[in-house]
Amino acid sequence: MIHAVGIIEGDSVENSTENSSGIKVLDRSIAIIDAIAAGEKTLSQLSADTGLPRATTHRLATALEIHQVLVRTDSGAWTIGPALARYAASAPSQIIDAAKPVMADLVHATNESVQLYELTGSSRTCVAAIEPPSGLTHTVPVGSQLPLDRGSAAKIFAAHKLVDAPFPDEEMVTVRSTGLAESVAEREVGLASVSTPIFGKNGTVLAVLSISGPVERLKPSPADKWGKDLLAAAKKLTQAI
Repeated sequence: MIHAVGIIEGDSVENSTENSSGIKVLDRSIAIIDAIAAGEKTLSQLSADTGLPRATTHRLATALEIHQVLVRTDSGAWTIGPALARYAASAPSQIIDAAKPVMADLVHATNESVQLYELTGSSRTCVAAIEPPSGLTHTVPVGSQLPLDRGSAAKIFAAHKLVDAPFPDEEMVTVRSTGLAESVAEREVGLASVSTPIFGKNGTVLAVLSISGPVERLKPSPADKWGKDLLAAAKKLTQAI
């Protein structure tokens, strides 16, 4: 069901003409989604970030909530809802097509599992995965939604995409400077991983490329073991897209 949303055309704050469609309600809704994509927002924070009046912000965010584009957290703030993830999952992805041969080469070189993650609201979703043909592996099924507060891929998203990173500031500085994040038995006992960002043309993080495997094979440092190979693969993928 489509719900009508009342918009007062006399609202005093206008969106920038840059990237404007000329349709006020659409541009304002996109501005709200963009602001929340960087991290959950209260009404006051959202109004400040978008430059929209509180009443307009509340009206549009509530409408987006009806369609599950946004959802409320336990604290009452807004975060990205499941609708966008559903739309993204059903759409063809250029990055996935470009990633598959790069991921296959990485699996061949490391004999470990390789995954590609995209940020989907308050979680990260595995959008592609390749497993080695033999040996002990750790499978992350495509479509799996994993948390953003643990694991190496979560650290990459936190360092580049989240306003309030659930990791120490010192670690986030290291992740940004080296291009690598690692985890050992953080998300799952016995599992270790190393991850790196895939950047788009405008410098934003489009996805995260990860190598994962048993702690026994990747310890003591997954980044020391496979970091160079992972960075080389990420560079190749970034150039491909």
